[in-house]
Amino acid sequence: YIENPGTLLALLLPLWELGCWGLISASGGQNHAQHTAVGPWEMLHRHKRSWVWNQFFVLEEYTGEEPLYVGKLHSDVDKGDGKVKYVLSGEGSTSIFTIDENTGDIHATKRLDREEQAYYTLQAQAVDRITNIPVEPRSEFLVKVQDINDNEPKFMDGHYMAGVPEMSALGTMVVQVAATDADDPTYGNSARVVYSIISGQPYFSVEPKTGVIRTALPNMDREVKDQYVLVIQAKDMVGQMGGLSGTTSVTITLTDVNDNPPRFSRKNYQYTVLESLPVASVVARVKAVDADIGPNAEMEYRIMEDGPGLFNITTDEDTQEGVIILQKPLDFETKNSFNVRIEATNRNVDPAFVHLGSFSDTTSVKVTVEDVNEPPVYSTQLSRMGVSEDARVGTSIGKVSAHDPDSSNSAIRYSIDRNTDLERFFNVDALSGVISTAKPLDREVNSVHNLTILAMESQDPTKIGKCFVAITVLDINDNAPVFAIEYETLLCENAAPGQVIQTISAVDKDEPPSGHRFYFSLPVSVAGNTNFTLRDNKDNTASIVTKRGGFRRREQMLYRLPVLIVDSGSPALSSTNTLSMNVCACDSDGVAQSCGAVPYILPAGLSTGALVAILGCIITLLVMVLLIVSMRRKKKEPLILEEERDVRENIVRYDCEGGGEEDTEAFDMVALRNLNVIRDPKVRRDVTPDTHTFFPYPMSSSSQAVYKTLPDNVVFREFIWDRLKDADVEPSAPPYDSLQTYAFEGSGSVAESLSSLESLSTDSEQNYDYLSTWGPRFKKLADLYGGESL
Repeated sequence: YIENPGTLLALLLPLWELGCWGLISASGGQNHAQHTAVGPWEMLHRHKRSWVWNQFFVLEEYTGEEPLYVGKLHSDVDKGDGKVKYVLSGEGSTSIFTIDENTGDIHATKRLDREEQAYYTLQAQAVDRITNIPVEPRSEFLVKVQDINDNEPKFMDGHYMAGVPEMSALGTMVVQVAATDADDPTYGNSARVVYSIISGQPYFSVEPKTGVIRTALPNMDREVKDQYVLVIQAKDMVGQMGGLSGTTSVTITLTDVNDNPPRFSRKNYQYTVLESLPVASVVARVKAVDADIGPNAEMEYRIMEDGPGLFNITTDEDTQEGVIILQKPLDFETKNSFNVRIEATNRNVDPAFVHLGSFSDTTSVKVTVEDVNEPPVYSTQLSRMGVSEDARVGTSIGKVSAHDPDSSNSAIRYSIDRNTDLERFFNVDALSGVISTAKPLDREVNSVHNLTILAMESQDPTKIGKCFVAITVLDINDNAPVFAIEYETLLCENAAPGQVIQTISAVDKDEPPSGHRFYFSLPVSVAGNTNFTLRDNKDNTASIVTKRGGFRRREQMLYRLPVLIVDSGSPALSSTNTLSMNVCACDSDGVAQSCGAVPYILPAGLSTGALVAILGCIITLLVMVLLIVSMRRKKKEPLILEEERDVRENIVRYDCEGGGEEDTEAFDMVALRNLNVIRDPKVRRDVTPDTHTFFPYPMSSSSQAVYKTLPDNVVFREFIWDRLKDADVEPSAPPYDSLQTYAFEGSGSVAESLSSLESLSTDSEQNYDYLSTWGPRFKKLADLYGGESL
């Protein structure tokens, strides 16, 4: 049996094709199972199939509360006794689709969306409930999701930007828009879209089926309005009522064309400039206005009328202004105003719009020149002068002239820029401008002097004009010719008579206009020598030729030959130059092997006795020297005796032991202790006797004060000053700082002297009990010497 609202359609299918098993769709549709075609013989023997293929159809976006019934599976093996169980597998078999294992009813438990997945492939199978053994083979079937109009058209490209030239004809295509609908285009009208324009009329229109936007008005002008925003709607269901729709915006910009000529805002311009304006400076700027933009607004300017050609005009590419530039200097006194006519023309003219009129415009510019106080002007900026190098001081060379171009015509004073004449070779007369020499000139030192002459107005010295003067020093014949180089001439001993041994040339610092011409000859004093002669080659060179052969170094190793050179100047100058020739030993090709003196060779074969005698003399001298040195070392005497020695540099040894305090023979103890011994001042050899010392020594009379008679607080000071003075004037003292040791105990001590030097005059057995009364500092000393004698 079949349970489904569409059972009637299922019953109409051929039963022999369906077999005993059926797959019943909830939508009422039942299709044939997939199979391959067979021939008549196979049809007679075909096996009966248990499964019937169908495609289930399920509506998308089901919103009911109960699971959506999809269809029913049934097998003729199922007798209704519950022994057969239906199993469902495949896509969504557990998450989306469920099957009643007893009845075979299939339900969808979730809402389906065709745009996410259009169909599901499932496998159905009937198995034994107890053994799970399939009672029918596994077979596949499809569950297709039927589309509904649940998606509006969408413009995937978003906002559109487009452009169309201004002044375009009616119906010119601008851009094409496209919307897509996610619904099924093969089912109904859900995905059939039509386009319409909501905003943007009457300037533009859109084709309903294609979405092509076209101009709806002709000759739209960018200069009036250059941008339009359109709203385009796309609606499905062929635009019928209930269809879904989507919109997008389209911004259309009118692109510029050259349909506007340039226009000057004024027909006359006036500008004022100073006559001191430098050449190539900007005089003025003018601009023609063009309503177009970009390349269509680019312009070319030209000057139509400009009398003397003082001005030129160029285009500023950034601002499209006409820049008037000065080409020649202005002169108020010559002309103080100029009228210039200027034309502005579009650089890129569109032939399609020539009928609109001329794409150019003209204007008039008046330039007025203002007078300024100008510096003096020279008649010529560069003057060339010449002066002979033997010209006397004060010789006039030339004159420069300048004038004040202003109407005041001030007097002019001239001077030389001394930075161009550091050595002050020239002077210029301040009033007349005459240039003269101030020092003797020498062309060979400096042949050209470039001076800058300054011209100043007497009324306004700040206005200075300059001109440049090139003074060329003209040459005179004041330098004699000399050898071109220092020649090193080699004369071979095997030189033959008539052989050229040297070719000489000359140089002259002068530069005669016709060039140099030198004449070579031998002085009269050596013209008749028998060794060499000179041959003038008439080309400013000369050859030195031997008169004989057989030169020998042993006889003469150097020859000196004077050469007289005369120039062609007026008056002619000459000089005598000496050519030195060294005699050398040469090979057969004339290449020098050795030059200079020949060593003297002793006769070979000295006798053996002579050699022995020479050797014996040398040995005897060596022995004598060694003996003298050894003897001096034994005596320990220096080879060079010093007349004066500083005893402090020597160590004096005494090998005998003194007698101690009881020995009165070796030293006078009293004299050694006496501090009042008068020392005669001595003068140092390395200082001037009357030179004052650094410290102010106390002046002493012929008889110095006795130390013992001085107060206790003065004793030490006087003693130190006295020793310091002795050290400064001591003639044997070194002229450098030294350490002076003063072993003076002073007088007036309560304990008197503790030195053993005066023990001779005192009792050796003394009483030291008084030490205990001196306080804690002398306690140790009192313990050593005080107390009962043992």
